[in-house]
Amino acid sequence: MHSTKIATGIVAAATILAPATATATSEAASTSQVLSSSGNPGYREKGMSDPLVIAHRGASGYRPEHTLAAYDLAVEQGADYIEPDLVMTKDGVLVDRHEPEIGGTTDVADHPEFADRRTTKQLDGASVTGWFVDDFTLAELKTLRAKERLGDLRPGSSGYDGQFEVPTLEEVLAQREQLSRSTGRVIGIIPEIKHSTYLHSEGFDPEAEVARLVKAFHLDHRKAPIWVQSFELTALKSLREHGYRGKSTFLTTVKGGPYDLHEQGTSYAELTTAASMQELSLWIDGFGPEKNAVIARNADGTLGEPTSFVADAHAAGLKVTPWTFRAENTFLPTDYRTGSDPATHGRLADEVTRFFEVGVDGVFCDQPDICVEAREDFLDAG
Repeated sequence: MHSTKIATGIVAAATILAPATATATSEAASTSQVLSSSGNPGYREKGMSDPLVIAHRGASGYRPEHTLAAYDLAVEQGADYIEPDLVMTKDGVLVDRHEPEIGGTTDVADHPEFADRRTTKQLDGASVTGWFVDDFTLAELKTLRAKERLGDLRPGSSGYDGQFEVPTLEEVLAQREQLSRSTGRVIGIIPEIKHSTYLHSEGFDPEAEVARLVKAFHLDHRKAPIWVQSFELTALKSLREHGYRGKSTFLTTVKGGPYDLHEQGTSYAELTTAASMQELSLWIDGFGPEKNAVIARNADGTLGEPTSFVADAHAAGLKVTPWTFRAENTFLPTDYRTGSDPATHGRLADEVTRFFEVGVDGVFCDQPDICVEAREDFLDAG
């Protein structure tokens, strides 16, 4: 991408303003007492393994994603970081769900009292029908229970359907502190702000609330074990404008582009050239690319050859933490599968080792135990 076009895209991201109603953060959220605070400045990101194993939505291969139980199990399995995805309730509280629409991850469809909340909204330019977090107060959301999103592939996890609440970001931050104390090792957190453009259009300011809670939990410094991530550059810029001083990660896909810059036609491919990475390094700290951007897939679905992504990012001083590594055959390169059943676990350890060999700084895993063991074997092999 030509440097002028990059700069134009970045300036466009910085100048997209939230609507005048973007102050709908609840009075309760803005004045709430922090659930747990150690008094320690959030710990420092030290003594952690390299490369990192990041629990993608928790140990989501074994428990319903984005639940405290999934995070507990992930840390028990050796994960270094836990990853909550963030959306907002009607009363402005950041909660932990993969998307604003919650029909696939909660039992909301089984609640007749909420039948009339089912609606259709525009989400990043697409019509989505279902139940949306921003149509529920936190109290209402707490009456729902999480369920496994990939039930056909993960029947073991589905056995836990209906047992766990939807946690708030505040609860997950408190859990991170507790896990760090109980395990005696620093546990990091890498929250993702989901669909920021949509949330602003609904009258919210998720970046302001993230910045407030990060500060409240003593994580607002450069050495804190926290990275905030987004697929939208505007969100990451907005975080800085709200005073956030921790690290940030720009998430990318092989195709498409950030929705906040869709009117400019800016693509992720343009934003991940070597020149773009150098420019973006002035205010981000890393990339979270779709894993095919690091090692491409061949036309037959087999794992191909490494690209220059990691080398280019490292040359710009940026970390690279690709997503998502999952054990089920259906998600693996065709040459790493075992048998023909889509739900059978294939050779995830071998796949993730290929990425360790390329020099990634961390990996997002649904089955952290497999990735931790693969990392140990990789490091032992030296």
